Amino acid sequence: MNAPSAPEVVCVGESMALITPITDPLVRAATATIGLAGAESNVAAGLAAAGRRVAWASRLGADPFGERVIAELERRGVDLWIEQDATAPTDVMFKDPGAEGSLSYYYRRGSAASQMTAGALGAERLRGMRIVHTTGITPALSASCRDMVEQLFTDAHDAGALVSFDVNDRRALWPEAEASETLAHFARSADIVFVGRDEAERIWATATASEIRGFLPDCPLLVVKDGDVGATAFVGDAEPVFVPAPVIDVVEPVGAGDAFAAGFLAATLADAPIAERLDAGHRAAARVLVIAADMPPLL
Repeated sequence: MNAPSAPEVVCVGESMALITPITDPLVRAATATIGLAGAESNVAAGLAAAGRRVAWASRLGADPFGERVIAELERRGVDLWIEQDATAPTDVMFKDPGAEGSLSYYYRRGSAASQMTAGALGAERLRGMRIVHTTGITPALSASCRDMVEQLFTDAHDAGALVSFDVNDRRALWPEAEASETLAHFARSADIVFVGRDEAERIWATATASEIRGFLPDCPLLVVKDGDVGATAFVGDAEPVFVPAPVIDVVEPVGAGDAFAAGFLAATLADAPIAERLDAGHRAAARVLVIAADMPPLL
């Protein structure tokens, strides 16, 4: 399938350099790899790998880490809609991987991405897009980022695009009450919503997929992910569709949710049935769960 000449999806949010020890944990590590992390750029890379034409929009520091982000995303076929800032740095993340969960350490205060502002894209720039995707991480970065996401939703809808929103709560970024209210607001304003059952229980006290649907009854397409159990999609008033997750040996889980979103959105762009979209999400996530990086290597 030939990709269209202009992006059909834009993913908006921060990206950062990812430092991961090769063998020992960070406290003892003598060697490490430098990679790329960031929910929206992970989704953009996954969509590009699936053959979709996609752009990533953000701000980066005019520094070596920013140049690495640019080089890696260009290598993966992602169009870049970015500004580089000579006075604010690119975010950096350090990770201690583990099969049950990773410990992550972020250095993002005052970063270039945290200084994104409302109207940075605008409806005219978004015209022709089929999907605009962002996550709950972005409004948590700063007040200006929250304003930017609010305007982004309005501009995307004015441009005729669907808004895709992955709740992606990050506990360290903001108080739980603020997160609960803000993430619910954006989820209720989006056309496609991804949320983990566990994070929804934490921030909204909704313990099951059905309870989450009751909390977000008007979302046109709601996808509830439940780890190694599977994922459930709610489309309008239709019966929910559940597809179990494949059984795999997990190396490290970070990035799997982004891969799932990329796989699901790629299948959505292909107008696949809902069950096939969920299966595509699972298959994309599985490719990330068996490695210690946030993105699978290019073939």
